[in-house]
Amino acid sequence: MNDTEWSEETAMLEQKSNGQQYLSFLLDDEEFGLDILRVQELRGWTPVTQIPDMPSYLKGVLNLRGAIIPIIDLRERFGLETVEYGPTTVVIVIKVESESGERVMGIIVDAVAETYTFTPDQVQPAPQMKGVINSEYITGLVAQDEKMIVLMDVDELMNSDELAVEQSADTEV
Repeated sequence: MNDTEWSEETAMLEQKSNGQQYLSFLLDDEEFGLDILRVQELRGWTPVTQIPDMPSYLKGVLNLRGAIIPIIDLRERFGLETVEYGPTTVVIVIKVESESGERVMGIIVDAVAETYTFTPDQVQPAPQMKGVINSEYITGLVAQDEKMIVLMDVDELMNSDELAVEQSADTEV
């Protein structure tokens, strides 16, 4: 290996180490990403225990090795058309930071796509807009291979007013 090859390889490694890793998932043929350090595990869809008087996007709770965690359907949460769960449907178990500390929740997605490493210069700021997905829940956008990946802020999304209230109700169960 000559000096030029060595410095190019070193630069590539430095760029990769300076980036942040994201797990991407699909919802309605759109790709979203979340900080991979927030992902606790991936699970195939299994039925959950329903809780009465909860919004339709809060599918119920799941016993995860003794911990009761709420399961949220992101399609419904974002107002997208509901679909029947299939073999690619995945529950991503995530860690969420809130004022009261860390809590574990599950989000239902259509499928898991890939893992990416993005450097800060690849991430574009989210436009300020109201729509299906509130821009408060978006940390940025990345153009990747002729598609756009929306990077989600799971803390902001899962600590929104209605979910924070529901979470406190779940802990009483």
